Amino acid sequence: HNPPLNPLLPTSQSPHDKLLPRRHLSRHADQQHLAASHPSNPLLQHRGQPSTHDIPLGRQVFTSLAEGLPTKIPAYDKSAYKGQGNRLPESEWEVVNDFLAGQERVRVVIFEGWCVGFRALPEEELRRVWEDAVQLRLRDPQGYKGRLGHVRFEDVKVINEALKGYDVFTNDAQDTHFVYDWRQEQERNLLATKGAGMTVGQVNKFVDGYYPSYELFTPALRIGVFVPRQESEPQPGLADDTSWTGKQLRLVVDRQRRVCDVVRI
Repeated sequence: HNPPLNPLLPTSQSPHDKLLPRRHLSRHADQQHLAASHPSNPLLQHRGQPSTHDIPLGRQVFTSLAEGLPTKIPAYDKSAYKGQGNRLPESEWEVVNDFLAGQERVRVVIFEGWCVGFRALPEEELRRVWEDAVQLRLRDPQGYKGRLGHVRFEDVKVINEALKGYDVFTNDAQDTHFVYDWRQEQERNLLATKGAGMTVGQVNKFVDGYYPSYELFTPALRIGVFVPRQESEPQPGLADDTSWTGKQLRLVVDRQRRVCDVVRI
């Protein structure tokens, strides 16, 4: 006898991290080791970029949820280590699908995050986008607002290669620069509730490490998550390029996170 199916509603505690089992490396020490092994790559000096996530753990958690098994949901404390963050001990993870404890089966899982839906680019396209960004910076140093043109091709290539492993698994913004304001707001909340976090300057530097990926991968994301690339291996359930046509929505939000446009993809 299968227990009844009911949706899992995100709690106010931290749905962003509780439902992102691949969100960050298991320990602060792992991130430090990764940063030290790539000392000249500014994109890997903080948590968050592809290659700083625990993909095997994510696959394990999603498989367990899909099979309706009792599952521990990893949680992350962004305020730990003065805002650098750390995964919480397993003893503090929330357990779902615990039927012996009277829980009902999870039916809906909300999986969201800043780079969910990003897909690796072919190397020729990656180089072209990067070279265009560098030329924009050189032509107009004062007017250039991006970050991609400030980093080396070798650095973005590391991120692109790591992103290929994320195929085992959208909201949009009018201007992706809004993420700076939104991250500052989140940090102020962390400081108010936990008494620890980053300074304004540290937050800006932190987001600088993310921003090249927005420049590289957002254009492809905006045309749909489930659009197979010709260069990719065939994907189960995607018989052709039209199989997901009209079945995805892109919600565009303004600086105050209000939906200002809805685009059917």
